[in-house]
Amino acid sequence: MVIDCHGHYTTAPKEVQAFRDAQVAGSDTGAQLKAALAISDDRIRESVQPQLAFQSARGTDVTVFSPRASSMAHHVGDATANRQWARLCNDLVYRVCRLFPTQFVGVCQLPQSVGGSPADCIGELERCVNELGFIGCNLNPDPSGGHWTAPPLTDRAWYPLYEKLVELDVPAMVHVSASCNPNFHATGAHYLNADTTAFMQFLLGDLFRDFPALRVVIPHGGGAVPYHWGRYRGLAQDLKRPPLTDLMRDNVFFDTCVYHSPGIELLLKVVPVDNILFASEMVGAVKGIDPETGHYFDDTKRYVDGVAWMGGADKAKIFESNARRVYPRINSRLPS
Repeated sequence: MVIDCHGHYTTAPKEVQAFRDAQVAGSDTGAQLKAALAISDDRIRESVQPQLAFQSARGTDVTVFSPRASSMAHHVGDATANRQWARLCNDLVYRVCRLFPTQFVGVCQLPQSVGGSPADCIGELERCVNELGFIGCNLNPDPSGGHWTAPPLTDRAWYPLYEKLVELDVPAMVHVSASCNPNFHATGAHYLNADTTAFMQFLLGDLFRDFPALRVVIPHGGGAVPYHWGRYRGLAQDLKRPPLTDLMRDNVFFDTCVYHSPGIELLLKVVPVDNILFASEMVGAVKGIDPETGHYFDDTKRYVDGVAWMGGADKAKIFESNARRVYPRINSRLPS
């Protein structure tokens, strides 16, 4: 089985974003909310056909599915608005998972907001896990959208949320949303900056001493970390921190959302195989076909399959067993 741990509902019906646009504009959202809630099952089925087609063509079986990351936009709404927005987005993902239970498993958007407390997200996390059957969440380390006003992920302000993640036995994927800072293009800079920043915060802090059962997934191949693995090993040594393999072992995982073969080979060479989860982020950050290969950039399974020096047992970890370990609630949804 091939489990893709990183997919977003990027093809949701237009009524969903129309509601958010009206909400952010301060308009009366009654009509837009009614339209979004009235989306039929047939519209939902139609909307995910691109993902289903790619799954079939690329040989993947199930996608860990969450709301569109760039649309979380925690920087534009207050706590009340973002709670309503998160609930609507999560309910739509639930409908996808209900209609296609063997192809999609849900991960939730959290109702974060600028200046809000991470504890404010606990209620929606519990609802999604306990009532909707979701298996994790996306955690935005920068609700300000590129201005980084939130405390580091190792700060105790985040601890109530981490306590709940451990209690529910679900991981968090560290995933920022849109950037409102013109210095940082969202997918080309802000996402990768956040991945790298999160790893460095974990290196500097003792979060996993306090939460040894907490699991976090850093997407997009871990940002710049694998490329600068020696730098981070050296920094850990200079700062008298644990070796990187000890830091990551049971707590920090990278995915394979890296869109060329040399990048995948580097990731697999330097990061322990037990800490890598297969992912593609389709249909997401890069949608086009690579003219050098004739294949889609985000067809990441091809890259992993093409690594001749890695054995089948290690590839099986990346494609399936690591995801089952990091997202243990998925096991009740999938055949063993």
